[in-house]
Amino acid sequence: MPEGDSVYRAALKLDQALHGATVTRFELRVPQAATIDLRGEIVHEVLPRGKHILHRIGAHTLHSHLKMEGEWHVYRRGERWRAPAFKARAVIGATAPDGTEWETVGFDLADIAVVPTTDEDTLVGHLGPDLLADSWDPVDAARRLAADTRPVHVALQDQRNIAGFGNEYVNEILFVRGVIPTTPASQTDAAALVDVGSRMIRANRDRSGRTFTGDSRPGRSTWVYRREGRPCRRCGTPIRGGSLGADPTRERIVFWCPNCQR
Repeated sequence: MPEGDSVYRAALKLDQALHGATVTRFELRVPQAATIDLRGEIVHEVLPRGKHILHRIGAHTLHSHLKMEGEWHVYRRGERWRAPAFKARAVIGATAPDGTEWETVGFDLADIAVVPTTDEDTLVGHLGPDLLADSWDPVDAARRLAADTRPVHVALQDQRNIAGFGNEYVNEILFVRGVIPTTPASQTDAAALVDVGSRMIRANRDRSGRTFTGDSRPGRSTWVYRREGRPCRRCGTPIRGGSLGADPTRERIVFWCPNCQR
C-alpha cells in the first residue's frame, strides 16, 4: 500500500495539472458513481489527506484511495495511456487556464465516491493528524498513539491515530527508536516515535527515491524492511521477520533486529 509521501506526490502532480482547470470529461467507471457528471465545473484543488486523494471540483469532492495497486496518471490530451484502459476507474479531462488540455486517469482505484465538499468529513473525518498537512499536530498524534494498548506496529499504522504512515515507515521507525514491534504502544515513548516518523516522511516527501538510511542506492535505503536474514547494518545480527495485524485479515509483514530492538 502506498505510503503518505507517495500519495502526497501524486496529489501534487494532479494539482499542478488541474488547478483552476475546467472539466471537459468526467467518467467514473464504478457502478455507484457512474452517472455523476461534473463537466463544466472548475477544479479548485487536488490535495492529499493521509492516504486519500481529494479532487475539489465545483461544489463537490471526488474521493479516491489507492489501496494496494491504485495510481493516478497525468497525460497531455491524446497521449497514450501507460496502463490498460480496462483498469481505468476514473477519467478526468480538463482545460487549464493557459489552454493546455490534460487527461488524468485513475487506475485500479478503490473507495471512489463523490460528495458535496461540505460533507468531506463523512469520508475522511475519522482520520488522525495528517503527517504532511500544514495543520500537522504532533502533540495530538502522540496523545492518540499513547492511548493505544495494541502492539505499536499496529497502532502506528492505524490511520485514526496518525494519517500517513504505512508498513515500510513503521518498520523503519521502530528500528531507529530501538522498539520491538510487539510492544504495546501505550508503553512506548510515543512523542519520540511521532517525532522520528514525521521527520522521516517529511524528508522523503520531495524525493523521487525514498531512503531511511541516507543512502538511496539500490538495496541500501532501509535498515530492516524486507531484510529478513540479512545482517543488521548496525550490529550484524540477522534481521528477523514475521507478521502482525489488528486481526488475521489485516496482517502486515514486520522486520526487526533482536539485538538493537529490545
